[in-house]
Amino acid sequence: MTSYITGDELAEIIRSGKIPKKDYLVVDVRDDDYAGGNIVGGLNMPSNEFLNNVDKLVKETKNVPLVIFHCALSQVRGPKAARIYKETRQNVLSETDSTSSTKILVLRDGFTGFQSKFKDDANLVENWDKDVWASDWS
Repeated sequence: MTSYITGDELAEIIRSGKIPKKDYLVVDVRDDDYAGGNIVGGLNMPSNEFLNNVDKLVKETKNVPLVIFHCALSQVRGPKAARIYKETRQNVLSETDSTSSTKILVLRDGFTGFQSKFKDDANLVENWDKDVWASDWS
């Protein structure tokens, strides 16, 4: 079952002074739609390359207590990446590491929801481009 975190909850974690890639990690699995902004401190791991890189990600994040996945809307790619990460973690790490207290969450409403609320906060969103988000569908 997929567990979610809200944009407000993620913003609180980032603002708390916790260290990305140590205390938490945001994994952004957007592909070409990565342009136009991203969450500060996040790691872009495009969904079309995710399977090839997930073993490495698991090994590099085995001691990170909170791993949060998202895509544009967190409806398909984000939840799928979180599931693959969780399964790979169970297969790659030793029993004690794979069952450690790492929480694996998905950002509700994805980056689209996050940027609509926090795009003006440089501590939360970087590389934001209004032209990318000015299209008809946003």
